[in-house]
Amino acid sequence: MLLFQHNNLKATEWMGVRRELATALRKLDETKGSTEEAAEGIKVQIIQTGIFTAALRVAEYFHPELLPPPPSEQHHHPFSRRPNLDDPSLQHGLSRTAHEAVKSKKLAHALTPLLSGPLAVVTFPTVSTAHLKTALSILAPNAPGFPAPSRRLNPGYHDPLVQAGLQKLMLLGARVEGRVFDMEGTRWVGSIEGGLEGLRGQLVALLQSFGAGVTNALEGAGKSLYITMESRRTMMEDEGKEGNQDKGGS
Repeated sequence: MLLFQHNNLKATEWMGVRRELATALRKLDETKGSTEEAAEGIKVQIIQTGIFTAALRVAEYFHPELLPPPPSEQHHHPFSRRPNLDDPSLQHGLSRTAHEAVKSKKLAHALTPLLSGPLAVVTFPTVSTAHLKTALSILAPNAPGFPAPSRRLNPGYHDPLVQAGLQKLMLLGARVEGRVFDMEGTRWVGSIEGGLEGLRGQLVALLQSFGAGVTNALEGAGKSLYITMESRRTMMEDEGKEGNQDKGGS
């Protein structure tokens, strides 16, 4: 999920920004030959900050599977259509049970410092660094890692309405795999070649090189100790021979 601050974009500007983002993501899917059409699940949405903050806390800290089972029998008035808000059997995200579970101020979400002012989010159904990089190149271009499309390849991107809308968007950060990243961290995630598999490959290569370094260091230390001991043994043997010769001569 990408988090942006927007400065009162007009409806026509939002339409142009969404159009160019969807077009770029579809081209990416076509280039990759993907049949899942991940671009269709990536959405740009304007959020109400207060409601979004409360929803984040519930999604992060409310775990109904860990709650004790509710009473088996609940008594409701037969003619009442209004549910009892204090009914402990109600354990969905909008229930009083969820509210009581996350109302503590100590459960502030990691995104809370960024949730101020008019905000918009770009949500991704799955983690894909390729789609993240494409989205950043459209919404928050930053050469050389995230260059904007050229006018020759994508003239619609340089439409005045689109450019006016993009100038009113500011990237604040992202939430990827449960972790919160600032603007630079977000671009680092988008720059990972090969996505999560590529990151795992880099980690494996790093661990292998680290292991090889430790092995070489231990082997070097062992060889150094062996050479030291051998030289000391040779020295002691030479001293012993000299002592025997002195005794024989006397």
